[in-house]
Amino acid sequence: MGHGYTEWAARLDGATLWTWSGPRDPARLVLPDGCMDLLWLGGRLMVAGPDTRAFGPGPADGGCAGIRFAPGTAPALLGVPAHELRDRRVPLDSLWSGGEVRRLTERIAEADDPTAALEDTALHRAVGTEPPDPLMAAVAAQLRQGRSVAATAQAVGLGARQLHRRSLAAFGYGPKTLARVLRLQRALALVSAGTAYAEAAYAVGCTDQAHLAREMRELAGTTLGGYLARTGYVGSAANSDTALPSGSRTTA
Repeated sequence: MGHGYTEWAARLDGATLWTWSGPRDPARLVLPDGCMDLLWLGGRLMVAGPDTRAFGPGPADGGCAGIRFAPGTAPALLGVPAHELRDRRVPLDSLWSGGEVRRLTERIAEADDPTAALEDTALHRAVGTEPPDPLMAAVAAQLRQGRSVAATAQAVGLGARQLHRRSLAAFGYGPKTLARVLRLQRALALVSAGTAYAEAAYAVGCTDQAHLAREMRELAGTTLGGYLARTGYVGSAANSDTALPSGSRTTA
């Protein structure tokens, strides 16, 4: 296996499997995406909670693997409200029984493919737990499409307080923060595909390019140009930092 990051669709609905091999680059930021991950890292099972800010992994060498759950789906599998893990990386045995985690750790350590073993663990867990809240899946879908929080609340039939409370448990933060996170992810997808910054800003619902620049600064702590340069993207002249007013989820 070559060095670097690779991801592909998991058999669990909405989830993504990923691997990272070789040195972990602390300059390669992992941005908030509304997701939570089950990680295999340094021979340990860890959980990455939902982020509200960019996370930079440590520079340690070695491989790691994970399964990234779609927004709102991990709390049912893990048995913990998402807000309790917000901006945290914790050992799985702090959430599940020590005996169960030891057995899983041994099984994954002995597996030819740790990523497949992680996937099997998640699938087996899903059989014995209640399914994710379907209403929260609808909330994530509405916000991902750029609907306002008010329009989303109306569409799913929840009041503002109910929506906020249930969003904290499902996503780790309220619907306004989730909307900002998903909007930034949409903008990054557009500019990575070659869309000019200003055009991407308007397409995702920002008032202007300066608005998108502020969101990038607040959620990622860098500029769009700076982030894309770290990922190896080379854009057009229209996408330069001068035009802007000033990914693996591992643990160090």
